[in-house]
Amino acid sequence: MSSKLEILTPQNSQVLFIDQQPQMALGVQSIDRQLLKNNVVGLAKSAKIFDIPTSITTVETECFAGYTYPELLAVFPETPILERTSMNSWDDLKVREALAANAADGRKKIVVSGLWTEVCNVTFALSCLADTDYEIYMVADASGGTSVDAHKYAMDRLAQVGVVPVTWLQVLLEWQRDWARSDTYDAVISVVKEHAGAYGMGVDYAYTMVHKAPQRVTHGPTLAPKSAA
Repeated sequence: MSSKLEILTPQNSQVLFIDQQPQMALGVQSIDRQLLKNNVVGLAKSAKIFDIPTSITTVETECFAGYTYPELLAVFPETPILERTSMNSWDDLKVREALAANAADGRKKIVVSGLWTEVCNVTFALSCLADTDYEIYMVADASGGTSVDAHKYAMDRLAQVGVVPVTWLQVLLEWQRDWARSDTYDAVISVVKEHAGAYGMGVDYAYTMVHKAPQRVTHGPTLAPKSAA
């Protein structure tokens, strides 16, 4: 049986964020940049819920690319930042060692979110797959390219060599798998409400209007209609 038939689980996964830095994001044209950051942070919070080992690597931080999004760092305040000079993360020994340590615990499915898709994501994936028996799951909507075509054809190239394309919400729900898993249920729903767009809005509506749960935020009084006619 192909190992790709295995569902992503909290036990077989690790996460790698590549160059989620402001100057890199400024070059992204394949996805709205605010949406991109929302998805990156949503993925990070998802990994945190399930205690998924997470590595963060950066390139030329002080010379060019800037510091990692503070919203991402806030999710993993104790995680070391693996700085590089190479565009290819696999060229840096620190990155290899971090991934290998997690893979040794059975976490050979690497969920990747990075910038840019056509450069840093592609070169890392090709090199990593050539040297190891790891699997790579590329989070398409938490990665971005310098054009729609650049991102699309990079994802196509990755799929041709066995990289699995996924979305951040798909990964979250695959990790949760069963709504009866009460230990992570509330945290998952919280991330959905905050980061999952229309799905989150629908959950908010169902909770408050159908199940009569309290609203997520407190606010001032609601004033009744007062006709000016």
